[in-house]
Amino acid sequence: MTTALTELADGAYAYTQEPGGWCVSNAGVLCGRDGPILIDTAATISRAHALRDAVESLGKGTVRYVVNTHHHGDHIFGNCAFSPPATVIAHDAAPAEIQKAGLGLQSLWPDVQWGEVSLVEPHVTFSDQLDLELVSGTVQLLFVGPAHTTNDVVAWLPEPRVLFAGDVAMSGVTPFVLMGSVAGSLRALARLRGLGARTVVCGHGKVSGPEVLDDNEEYLRWLLDVARFGVERGWTPLETAHRADLGAFAKLLDPERIVGNLHRAHAELTAPGSQLGAELPVRTAFEEMVDFNGGLPRCDA
Repeated sequence: MTTALTELADGAYAYTQEPGGWCVSNAGVLCGRDGPILIDTAATISRAHALRDAVESLGKGTVRYVVNTHHHGDHIFGNCAFSPPATVIAHDAAPAEIQKAGLGLQSLWPDVQWGEVSLVEPHVTFSDQLDLELVSGTVQLLFVGPAHTTNDVVAWLPEPRVLFAGDVAMSGVTPFVLMGSVAGSLRALARLRGLGARTVVCGHGKVSGPEVLDDNEEYLRWLLDVARFGVERGWTPLETAHRADLGAFAKLLDPERIVGNLHRAHAELTAPGSQLGAELPVRTAFEEMVDFNGGLPRCDA
């Protein structure tokens, strides 16, 4: 496991935890006009404290704002290490999702040393866009979901063309849309491509260029082809996954996510016109991912 704080542009840093599999997520640090702005807060208390130490090493003061890119625990469990005093910002749909999910993620990997997590929900929410002032320029918080989840937010810095994409895009890691939408993800990726980013910090994996958006789209379009093939033959998502040839995508971390992704793809193909991001049986899909993987997927959180 490699952890690094890297300056991407003046006052903009990526905090990466590679290689970035299950619950090992990245964060971002921006030099805001009122103090540091933190994008996501890690999965465990120990990792959140390490992130806090890294931020404090910059000598820019105490974190003023925390931006949660979505409600998943590996991006918000560390909120309690920063708030109070930090103000937590997220999309309008995030609070309800956080309340519904609770600490459930911890039950999937009970052996992980999560620490004493106290859920901190957003203090400020927004619907489409919220801008925050930086020492130099502005960061635009943009709602792009449903994609990875129903409440995906990205942070866009127009001047240095740096994009913090959350889990809408993964770098070297299998995309995951069980709790979001395949169609919505494709739409979100097209929108992000239109921003013209030079540097992309994904929610998991290494810092990349804009080509990572194309990589994620390629996987999702392949996924739809696999799903259509299975639906036409009356196969379940798990049966479809067992018959699929992962090909080049087998090298991505967490390939078992294909099962959860197929649950979402099957739902969208068999119920066209239904609400994007409609709730699916997540626990059942995860149990089938365990079956496909031949055991509990590895989690290094």
